Amino acid sequence: MSSNTQTLRLRKPEQSKPTVAPARHTGILQDQLRRSAKRPWNPSFSLAVRILLIIRVAGAMYSNIQDCDEVFNFWEPLHYLDRGYGFQTWEVSPVYAIRSWAYIILHLLPARIPAIIIGPDKRPAFFTVRITLAVASTLCEAKLYRTVVEKINERVGRYLLFMLLCSAGMWNASAAFLPSTFAMYASTLAFTFALAPPSAENSRRTLLVTLLYATGAIVGWPFALALAIPFVFEELFMLGADRVASSARGAWAFGRWKRLFGAGLAASLIFIPVIGIDTLAYGHLAIVPWNIIRYNIFGGSERGPDLYGTSPWNFYLLNLILNFNVLVPLSLLSIPALYITSIVDRKRLGFVKAGPDQSSPFVVLGVRLMPLYVWLGILTLQAHKEERFMFPAYPILCFNAAVALYLMRGWFEVAYIHFTKSPYKASQSSLFSNFTTSVVCGAALISLSRILALWNYYHAPQTIFYLLESTELPRLLNTTGLLPTPPPNTPAEELPRIDLSPIRQFNLTLCVGKEWYRFPGHYLVPDGVRVDFVKSGFDGALPGHFGGDHGGHGDGGFWWRDGTKRAPVGLNDLNRETPEFYVPVGSCDYLVDLDFPRHPSTSPLEPRYAVDSRTWERAACVPFLDAGHSSLLTRTLWMPGEAWQSLNEYGDYCLLRNNVRISKKEKQVLKSMIRQV
Repeated sequence: MSSNTQTLRLRKPEQSKPTVAPARHTGILQDQLRRSAKRPWNPSFSLAVRILLIIRVAGAMYSNIQDCDEVFNFWEPLHYLDRGYGFQTWEVSPVYAIRSWAYIILHLLPARIPAIIIGPDKRPAFFTVRITLAVASTLCEAKLYRTVVEKINERVGRYLLFMLLCSAGMWNASAAFLPSTFAMYASTLAFTFALAPPSAENSRRTLLVTLLYATGAIVGWPFALALAIPFVFEELFMLGADRVASSARGAWAFGRWKRLFGAGLAASLIFIPVIGIDTLAYGHLAIVPWNIIRYNIFGGSERGPDLYGTSPWNFYLLNLILNFNVLVPLSLLSIPALYITSIVDRKRLGFVKAGPDQSSPFVVLGVRLMPLYVWLGILTLQAHKEERFMFPAYPILCFNAAVALYLMRGWFEVAYIHFTKSPYKASQSSLFSNFTTSVVCGAALISLSRILALWNYYHAPQTIFYLLESTELPRLLNTTGLLPTPPPNTPAEELPRIDLSPIRQFNLTLCVGKEWYRFPGHYLVPDGVRVDFVKSGFDGALPGHFGGDHGGHGDGGFWWRDGTKRAPVGLNDLNRETPEFYVPVGSCDYLVDLDFPRHPSTSPLEPRYAVDSRTWERAACVPFLDAGHSSLLTRTLWMPGEAWQSLNEYGDYCLLRNNVRISKKEKQVLKSMIRQV
């Protein structure tokens, strides 16, 4: 080709790619309006984890300890393993052995980490354990949310995420150090994997779900296994994703039963490490899950859970409404709502009529909604009721509520199309999204008000023990020169860390009387301060000190301690009082007490220590709600404004100082320091 020649090249026109409408959602519930439009926004798994983690860590830092069982049966044994002293209840006595040390020891490593990084202070260990629990809850919740998005419906998943995120119930349960919370984690993951329908090819589902339910029951709380009843029924009797002719049903059923039995055998291996750890701890063969069942079901008339109180049939309904408000009726309406949908909106499940060789999607979804009903029914029949017993079902309550809300939205869509005769107008209307948004946001606002009520009304015990460590004990050290005063005008960031270890020289005793059940645990009491009980109007069984506990010095050991094999004399499973566990009130250097000035106690066993100025000085006092003399609405929810708060009455939750004893000990410490010089 010559250099002076120009050529013209023509290129074939590119064929434009055909526009493909987004695929219809693959979950069991199908949107009927604008199915080809852009899918609703749903956070990814990682974003959901980050969002949930903010709230869960905040809950770990600021939520109250709701139950004395959490303190005395779990925080105190953990503190004993960690620090060598603490309170021991009859339930962790080797005589009865109905609490698992295998569960407790899972939390020992998080409790030890702050001592390596920060120093010997115990308070960071308390919050590290709680944050660890919050992270575990976050991962389980995020996994459930994303699986619901993929297996059920995007909108249901979004509703579920915000219901989990903003409910007062999850705020309380997610970071609680309780076997029922551990069972909640395990059951949530099990339910997540169970959302996929069973099939002959999906043996992984059977194994994972069985292992997770078994882990929650064996390591955590054995009664949580009741949540697996619908799963077992589905595995054994429902076709799920299989399509099986009538002639092949026998072989199919045998395969299913064989597979579930094999998964159960594999799950039973979890017993081996649990029984091994508990046997090591108690010094004899201890099968804790069986001990729990035997005591609670076969304990007989003289013992059993009813000794610790009974409640009316509606206890759980009222308690759930406190924690989940409008989500509770929604969750209980989920199966009736599914039935109504099967009549008025059958296309919602992409279903016309099930053949003899397949499962109806309505039945499949109904089985997913059943665990809450099973759990609530079983617990309601029990006379002894406690809030923590409902923890394992909290996430599935939110799931049921999310499904019910979505189905109700579908009814409104059907009604709107029926009256307007225009699917196009329905697809453009914001009425349906406004309805669901108002329900989810309304529930969140009510829960926020409840969370603020718990903080403002009942956080005083944890605040008082914080003031003991941050204010009162440093003051005591300052008066004796054991804590040098920094130069004036020293910037806050240059202030040295307060070392409270010299407080051991005072041999202080902190006492609790009628407020024993609000004691937040030794992790919030500095080393060197012994905690004891003084007699009050309570006449039941109180815990004793672990064997080898000598005022905060323990019995040695780094990972294990021999006191787990010993029980203080007097511990019993009949809720009988043990007078040997009390100390005279005159031997107390500090006393934690609650006083209601407008409605004071008149019991001779519970004198008003807070107004006895001859013996006790108020080192610190914070308000505490007098629930018995406050309005039902204002004590349940918190709102700003004097008009709202004027309907409440408050008492004084106080840390009281015995000035006579403290003055003597200050002089003794000063004399000792002079002799050393």
